[in-house]
Parts: sequence; structure tokens; C-alpha cells
Amino acid sequence: MLLVNAIGRLDLEMLLDRYGLELTLVAPEEVIPGSFWGEREAGLIGSKIYVRLDTPVHSVLHEAAHFICMTVERRAGLDTNAGGDDAEENAVCYLQILLAAVLPNVGRERMCRDMDAWGYTFRLGSAAAWFAEDAEDARQWLIRHRLIDHASRVTYACRAPA
Repeated sequence: MLLVNAIGRLDLEMLLDRYGLELTLVAPEEVIPGSFWGEREAGLIGSKIYVRLDTPVHSVLHEAAHFICMTVERRAGLDTNAGGDDAEENAVCYLQILLAAVLPNVGRERMCRDMDAWGYTFRLGSAAAWFAEDAEDARQWLIRHRLIDHASRVTYACRAPA
């Protein structure tokens, strides 16, 4: 799995900053604040994403995508559990893959492999197959909320009030 210490942290910080997110580094072996899954997984409290150098990049992008996809009201009280329904969770996974594509030396293929290795489950058996063949509902959700355009390019906007 690709870890935070293996990519350009400045590129990651700049991507997150475009969404109003702040990457906050936690000391090695310290507990990551706001981590829903514990261990080395990214944490999310308010607009801060907490990571260690051994945090998987897929975890950082997944938490970022939750922040981007959630309602303004949920974002205001965000602490650890992003919540949301199944449609939003699918959109989060789709957006996570798109965000990986804008990071140098990460990309969609790597993100899908890492999602599979972590244990994400999809009807077609892999994140790549789901993304290519079974995720149109997630794509349309992101378009409807103006988080991507019709060409599936990220807009660098967070979900706005309805």
C-alpha cells in the first residue's frame, strides 16, 4: 500500500487545501485523532485530516472525499464519523479514485489496487472493475452535487447547500 511518506506531501497538502482541508501530521506511533478505523488510518475532525507518515494514501483521500461530499451541516459538526448514506459512500469511493489521479505518482490504477488490498468490496470484485463498469450512479451523484463535471474532472468544490 502506498503510504503518505512515499508521495510528495506538498502535492497532497496543496490538493487538500483546494477543498479547505488541512493536513495535520501526527508523530510516529501516536494515536491518530478522529480516526474511525484506528491504527494508522487517517482521522477527520472538522476541516483537519490527521495522518502519520505510515498512513495509507487511500485512507487520506477517502476521508477527504467524505468531507467534500457531506452536507454543510454535517461538515460543521464533523468529528471522526463522516456518516452519510450508501449513495454518498459510493460517491466518496468514486471521488477518491479521481483525486488519486491528480496526485503525481499515485493515479487511479494504484488507488484501485490499494483499495482492493485494504478490503473495500464491490459487486464486480475489484475497485477498478466497479469504477469502469458499475459506478455510473456514483458519478451522477457527484455531477448532481457539482463535485465533478460531465467529463469526470474534479471541480475542487465541496458540496454546497441544497
